[in-house]
Amino acid sequence: MFFLIFSMMAAVVGVTSKFAGGNHIRAWRNDSLAAAGATSIVSWALTVLAFGLACKEINIGGWRGWRLKILEAFIIILTFTELLYLLLLHAGLYSTRYGPGYRGTDYALGGAGGVDPVHKGTTGVAGSRI
Repeated sequence: MFFLIFSMMAAVVGVTSKFAGGNHIRAWRNDSLAAAGATSIVSWALTVLAFGLACKEINIGGWRGWRLKILEAFIIILTFTELLYLLLLHAGLYSTRYGPGYRGTDYALGGAGGVDPVHKGTTGVAGSRI
């Protein structure tokens, strides 16, 4: 019974982790990398818990339906696939070659490099009325 509960919970959190990863690919910033990394750790932890329960059910033996056997196999495969996803996401923490990294702090400035931004609504032309 607990295997099915944790499998479904791992699936839902895993899908949200993939949405955060997709958002990181779209934004490609440090804060999106942190969000994707954090959700991937939580998702992998739940998947490992379901993996342990699947291994326990296989070890105990007894009669199990074919659907439960397929779900156990799927969770076992998914655990290692999600570990690869987790490692690839966290590669961006250590090197800017694999992601934006945490060392760059200029994203808060909007890429202007310390230049004051022009306020909206001003055109810079003297005497113009809008």
